[in-house]
Amino acid sequence: QVHLLESGGGSVQAGGSLRLRCQHFGVIGGNYYMGWFRQTLDNERVGVSAIYLNRDIVHYAEAVKGRFTVSQDKAAPKNVIYLQMSSVHVEDAGMYFCAAATITGPVDPLSPDEYDIWGQGTRVDVSS
Repeated sequence: QVHLLESGGGSVQAGGSLRLRCQHFGVIGGNYYMGWFRQTLDNERVGVSAIYLNRDIVHYAEAVKGRFTVSQDKAAPKNVIYLQMSSVHVEDAGMYFCAAATITGPVDPLSPDEYDIWGQGTRVDVSS
């Protein structure tokens, strides 16, 4: 059973940086998509970024391109992914969830419907 644990959330001023971390346990095979999602005030989960493990294939929402970077830990056991958030905007605030699409390859890696395993979330607050 795969489970995920996020960390790294906190408070940051607009324009600042923050790095989120997601450690995944119980990996089977190891080649699947993992994504970062932000929960809005309407409790909708919006895709922020996704990475195909061990393939360096990445995807970003338009709103974060050029500011956020998703990456996988290169050191064994390579079970950590990061979301480096730079030039943070006020609208980037929210609860961030890490998720894994372990059942099938997602058609849309930024769609939350494609993911079956979710972490508990880590909160990001941005002050202006």
